[in-house]
Amino acid sequence: MASDHIVKSFDDQLNRLGNVIAEMGGLAEVQLSDAMEALKRRDIEKAIEVAAGDQRIDDLESEVDHLAVSLLALRQPMATDLRDVIGALKVSSMIERVGDYAKNVAKRTSALAEVPPVPPAFTVARLGRLTQEMFKEALDSYISRDLVKASTTRNRDEEADALYTSIFRELLTYMMEDPRNITSCTHLLFVAKNLERVGDHATNIAEMTHFVVEGKTPEGERANNDESSFTVVRPAGID
Repeated sequence: MASDHIVKSFDDQLNRLGNVIAEMGGLAEVQLSDAMEALKRRDIEKAIEVAAGDQRIDDLESEVDHLAVSLLALRQPMATDLRDVIGALKVSSMIERVGDYAKNVAKRTSALAEVPPVPPAFTVARLGRLTQEMFKEALDSYISRDLVKASTTRNRDEEADALYTSIFRELLTYMMEDPRNITSCTHLLFVAKNLERVGDHATNIAEMTHFVVEGKTPEGERANNDESSFTVVRPAGID
């Protein structure tokens, strides 16, 4: 973040703000990775650990809020400094939500561990890998103020949306083919939606990087390939 202000404590507060965001992001990355690993291995104990670890991210978000309010009230930052503070407030909220999504994914592990696995789980795992990569890339772009990396992340959201729509259709098909798949597929639908939202927040963080650096968000509308709201799958033989 910005440096070389006349008042050294101002620099210290801005640097602390950046460090807390970095710590939050790192924790959320680990939470998301561990949640997907627990889901893949059907590891209930690991899933419980992930759910419990969400509190630390919440605590750090509270620290960001406190620091940001203090900076705004006492320092009255301008220009880049003001965008740094606003960006930290917004990004910390996005990271906290990703932590919540990781917790939600972990909570589904207990139910999924009690029923036979279904093939769409492999596609859901693929979406998990994609959105994890997007989240890491977005955080890196924000911390390093890398606009090229931020743009790359933003463009990948289209791929995540398309994959989510494919998963949605696949899971509906499996549920129609065999009612015994309904429990597994329903929980996987929720998992997939949480992962799709991780991709959305990664994109939001990438756009916030543009705002902090340039004072404006990227031009042009974000591509959206999520067609799940309009997806209809009919049983064979029905027009």
